[in-house]
Amino acid sequence: MSALRQGVNRAALLFAAAVLLGAGAALATTADPVRDRLPSGWPRLGTDRVWLDEDTLGRWRDHGWWPPVVITALAVVLLLLLYWAVLEIRAGRLRVLPLGRPGVTLAGPALAAAMAERVRAIDGVARAHVRLLGRPRRLRARITLVLTPDGSPRAALRQLAQQAVTEARAAAAPRTLEADVRISVQGHRTRRIR
Repeated sequence: MSALRQGVNRAALLFAAAVLLGAGAALATTADPVRDRLPSGWPRLGTDRVWLDEDTLGRWRDHGWWPPVVITALAVVLLLLLYWAVLEIRAGRLRVLPLGRPGVTLAGPALAAAMAERVRAIDGVARAHVRLLGRPRRLRARITLVLTPDGSPRAALRQLAQQAVTEARAAAAPRTLEADVRISVQGHRTRRIR
């Protein structure tokens, strides 16, 4: 996921959380247990407050245009949220990668498995796991390496960049392929003496 998209998602979630928190806090001030604990200078809503009186409701009922407008606006918002959710789901694992000719595709898990097998062949790597994410035009490989205790991270990264990532980029060309590598070291197993 790009930095811009992450920023937009976080800003939207922060805005929604702020609106919901503010509305909940404002409504909570109408309850007596909350009102009694608030400092005297804090704003609060009256307990006898009427949000819509009969005259206001009567005026709104005289205008027949607003129910369809409100329902249409809510439906549009719902469709936009559903579209956003579909985009987020599709941005996950790469299932199929179209190749040069129509109808010729490469399975994303097959390319990930081939990359993982190539990574496991690197000296000093105990285990490796590869996931392909993104869209067919822009791929991202999330590679998790577990090195042996005597493995060198620098040598493993160099071989990874020269072999597995270069070959995967050649297979995915002309698309771009970014690689995120996470490295951990396999712990020593302690022997127990009885």
